[in-house]
Amino acid sequence: MHKRSSLKLGVSFFLFGLVNNVLYVIILSAALDLVPPSTPKGIIAFCNITPALLVKLGWPYFLKGRIRYARRIIGCCTLSFIGMLVIALHESLFSRLLGICFASFSSGLGEMSFLQLSTTYSRSAGGQSVGSASSYGLSYSILMLLDRYFASGTGAAGIVGAFMWWELRGLGVRTGVGISAVLPFILPLAYFFLLPRPAAFMHQSSSASYTLVPADDLATEITDDLSAEDGLESHVEPKITVALSATDKWRLVKPMLLKYMLPLFCVYTFEYTINQGIAPTLLYPVPSHGLLSKIIHSVRDYYPLWQLVYQTTVFFSRSSISLGLKTLPAHLLPAPAIIQFVILLILVLESSVGLLPEDRAAGSIFLVFVLISIEGICGGLAYVNVFHRINQEQPDPSSVHDPELTKQEREFKIASVGFADSSGILLASILAVPTELELCRAQVARAKYLCRGL
Repeated sequence: MHKRSSLKLGVSFFLFGLVNNVLYVIILSAALDLVPPSTPKGIIAFCNITPALLVKLGWPYFLKGRIRYARRIIGCCTLSFIGMLVIALHESLFSRLLGICFASFSSGLGEMSFLQLSTTYSRSAGGQSVGSASSYGLSYSILMLLDRYFASGTGAAGIVGAFMWWELRGLGVRTGVGISAVLPFILPLAYFFLLPRPAAFMHQSSSASYTLVPADDLATEITDDLSAEDGLESHVEPKITVALSATDKWRLVKPMLLKYMLPLFCVYTFEYTINQGIAPTLLYPVPSHGLLSKIIHSVRDYYPLWQLVYQTTVFFSRSSISLGLKTLPAHLLPAPAIIQFVILLILVLESSVGLLPEDRAAGSIFLVFVLISIEGICGGLAYVNVFHRINQEQPDPSSVHDPELTKQEREFKIASVGFADSSGILLASILAVPTELELCRAQVARAKYLCRGL
């Protein structure tokens, strides 16, 4: 593997993960500023995930044949840009929720597409070499590179998005969100001008009779000159007619339901119930001295602070494999969800009844800080380990002799798992609305009125 091409490949997928997810994080971090005080913040999470869930639920199962990556990426960029402009330029709740839905649809399609795109680099020269040990070693090393960099990018999106809104919120929604609307244009720029094509990773010694089926490019459809940059030969490639059937797709999904999807679903359900239903009520008096007084200037600062803490720990845990830490054993994949459920119960108690006396607010803030940090670590570990293990799985022996079928199976498997985390977030957004309202009522009942001032 050429070092320069490998570096460009890693940077490209880091940018894909970063930019595709950063608007999602900005919207969640800006929840207090996007809706009136009387509106539960869970409605933001609901509109921020439902369109993405519909994409992940329907697109992989109804799509047939080869994926048109360039068209998807240009479409995602355009839709994200329009969505953020709608949020920035309109003050009505309906318009802002509509803009959030546009951005959510784009984010869901983008994440699914980039994960699928990573699988096109998981083979070396195709043909007979698909099943060979040497080609698998090369394929595996490339796949692990993309696995790590994309996961790190999505984790970095949390820090960048939360920090960006922490800095931009002083400018107001119109200017702050308007500035963030330009970020999606990085996606097509990275795809067309930075990302090396799969052919750059072919074995030099491969037989000329075998060619790699490259990722589709809009330029490939327009001009033969640019198609050569994708690693295609001067001849026109025959039209691909291979497609997975509904039976094939169910065969691929069935073993992943309990093994991967259920742990991911539970993690995201607990995680986003905490973030959208409990975190808005974890409020304390504004500190008058010490380090916290430099950070917290009003009660409204607590929610974006919790988002920043959560996203920072998510970044480090999603980068854990890149940092050389060991992956979770298969039997421990449910562990992050169990830990998060315990954290959820503790934070519910802290919000509703208070675990420490009122005069020890600093201790309560520290406790929440630690618990949200652990929550973020668990969420990131669940995400990176599930997708890492999916990428490790060997292709179906019956399809290894057909490179195009193997490619489509990999693309489908990694796309279908995205339904689990998105459905967990959707359920959490539904639970978050009554959770926030009930916790606020419990606080008011014990003469704590801070939640009414948001």
